[in-house]
Amino acid sequence: MIATEKELESLVERALSTDCVGLDTEFIWERTYYPRLGLIQLALSDEACYLIDPTAISDLSPLGELLCDSGVVKILHDAPQDLMILSRATGAVPENVFDTRLAAGFSGLPSTISLGDLITVLLDIDLAKSETRTDWLKRPLDSKQIDYALDDVRYLRALRVLLLTRIINPDIRTWLAEEMEHISRPSFFSGVDDEERYTKIKGNGSFARRELAVLRELAAWREREARDCDRPRGHIMYDKTLLNLARQRPASKQTLKDSGLLSAKKYKRYAEPVLACIHAGLEIDEADLPEQKRPTRLNAAEKKLHADFIEYLDEKCARLGIDSHLVGTSSQFKQLIKSLNSDRFAVPKRLNNGWRKAFLKEFVTSP
Repeated sequence: MIATEKELESLVERALSTDCVGLDTEFIWERTYYPRLGLIQLALSDEACYLIDPTAISDLSPLGELLCDSGVVKILHDAPQDLMILSRATGAVPENVFDTRLAAGFSGLPSTISLGDLITVLLDIDLAKSETRTDWLKRPLDSKQIDYALDDVRYLRALRVLLLTRIINPDIRTWLAEEMEHISRPSFFSGVDDEERYTKIKGNGSFARRELAVLRELAAWREREARDCDRPRGHIMYDKTLLNLARQRPASKQTLKDSGLLSAKKYKRYAEPVLACIHAGLEIDEADLPEQKRPTRLNAAEKKLHADFIEYLDEKCARLGIDSHLVGTSSQFKQLIKSLNSDRFAVPKRLNNGWRKAFLKEFVTSP
């Protein structure tokens, strides 16, 4: 257990002299806006594995030096959340990241595979799952907790080697490298902007543009409030409440109070900012209102083309040994078909860039 800044600096110095390290985090995320970091695991080899104690070390910036060093590969499994937590804890932007879950999808395995299942498939080792509900902020950790945490990084270096040996096709290696470069960008793991948070709230599919504008203001305000108070969004206000406020749009304190949408406590605390959000949403110019996002509906001819596309996609992915989920989503594929059938629809940005554009070129340009 690394529990002092001096020990951390020494460990990071050793890590900087290696070609790659395994990384993972353990955290609690129940009553706070930000995850509370309980443990950082770092593996220099399958035997040289360490636990860094962020509850004892206030300055984790030395670890940031390792994260942003482009000469050392940082191996993680399902990296985005860990990258977000580590970047916030150290103030560093990670570089040269290798995500074993993502790499699995390019090597003939599911791109959603768990770390435990990946270790079983490639190394024939079954990890214990007994500590998944551990309070990682509590000290001391017992031997089972320590072993569990160390095993999360012990095999990452070996997994990277085995995954890369499964990917023989040079084109697929290039695609994998492109994806790995993408996940190191802060935009990939930092989440959506406050002003786009409303798009993550389910239940607004039938909303008019004005209702969406009000919802956008309310969701952005709630995000800022939750962040300032370090409380979960739902502790500030439930999604359902925001949806109802955007629908009803009470214009005064009395109508808001009479609506019953807020408890007495919430009304006393949040009436003014809620009304300010509603007013701001109502004042937005018509041209600046959010666009409605309707489900993409295909006509009979487009459905036939879509079926042909899915057959093509599945056959090509099976032949190349990559998971079709890496290419795009069902919604993006429908939008692609629409774009082929009408100039009014654009090819989804994700499918019109990088390796995905090259992957789909044969189908898109075929007569």
